[in-house]
Amino acid sequence: MINSKRLEDRITKLANIGKVGETGVSRLAHSIEDKRAMDLVASWMVEAGMKTEIDCYGNVIGVYEGTSPSLPRLVLGSHIDSQPRGGRFDGTIGVIGAIEVVQILNESNLTFERSIEVVAFSDEEGARFNKGLFGVRGLTGNLTVEDLLRKDSDGISRKQALENIGITTNEAFPVRYTSDNVFAFLEMHIEQGPLLESKELPVGIVQGISGPLWLTVEFRGHSGHAGSVPMNLRKDALVGAARVIYLFDELLKQDETIPTVGTVGYIENFPNSRNSISDRVTFTVDLRDILPERRDLFEQKLYEIIAETVEEYQLDYSISVDTNSEPKYCADWIKDILKDELQQMDQVPYELMSGPFHDALMMAEISPFGMIFVRCKDGLSHHPNEYASIDDITTGTNLLYKAVLKIL
Repeated sequence: MINSKRLEDRITKLANIGKVGETGVSRLAHSIEDKRAMDLVASWMVEAGMKTEIDCYGNVIGVYEGTSPSLPRLVLGSHIDSQPRGGRFDGTIGVIGAIEVVQILNESNLTFERSIEVVAFSDEEGARFNKGLFGVRGLTGNLTVEDLLRKDSDGISRKQALENIGITTNEAFPVRYTSDNVFAFLEMHIEQGPLLESKELPVGIVQGISGPLWLTVEFRGHSGHAGSVPMNLRKDALVGAARVIYLFDELLKQDETIPTVGTVGYIENFPNSRNSISDRVTFTVDLRDILPERRDLFEQKLYEIIAETVEEYQLDYSISVDTNSEPKYCADWIKDILKDELQQMDQVPYELMSGPFHDALMMAEISPFGMIFVRCKDGLSHHPNEYASIDDITTGTNLLYKAVLKIL
């Protein structure tokens, strides 16, 4: 039933927006490229038979209306924004695959009591404003004015960025999805890891999503001339940050048997001059684990490292919590459906956890959810060489289609 050629064509067309090199994509949230992609996706939703809108958060929403639209709806989707030098498949296959599912239903003249909504969620990645899951947090009532005022590295606020691409923000923060009006949520995504490839399996069933903790840490020292301030009198913010980053990395490597991961992926140094001592450094911390109590333990150890460092280097500091989500586990009944359908497809129903977070993490706050992972080459993602075969994507989309039929 699934039209592989249409899937492949749409993946290619979307990848051409913000294309970097031969295979990479740079399509940051609320950028001109993001808006072009939003408009293209909206046109495909219309072609698939959906009523479509782009809301005040930048979410692209398509509605395939049921005969009883007041019933709690089934929501499908993922995201289309990317990392600064990302790949063609991260997020996008979940949106394009969901559109394909609805288009097949429409072409087959199939309607159901429940409505189906397909969403291309706005700014899942968090690459531009250092805080992700923006669109889904808006839809589920988890945004504040501070989120709109948050600025990128060029000093442009999220509110301004949205308005620059023609989207009017709404500080009343309208909520679209609640526990009363969403029956279930399904998301298809590339695995972004090596397990499916190691098992020689095209798709897998997600058991749950690790809980991410995102922090922004600022160290404040004292600037001075690199040639004249004695080493023992310096208050070098960059040296302090470097110590914390190194010790944090070493801390998480001590036990190879646990899946806890931590990353410092963004750093800003001021005045960032060759011959000046650093006055102020801001860096981000990304800490994830499937067990909240273990993640909490590492968080406390990180705070201890920071406290020791600022005392030793005589620095001032501040820590802000940007994201703090508990792990979420997929609904057993949805996993059972996916397992049964995979067996009907003569595929092995392999289950695995997700280390990366997804829009499903927030949808899980209000509804049962399920996720399908599609194999990606070498487990590589957030990289221009990210790759998933059209055969595997078709298999994942076919599983999504069969699950939708079973759920409805």
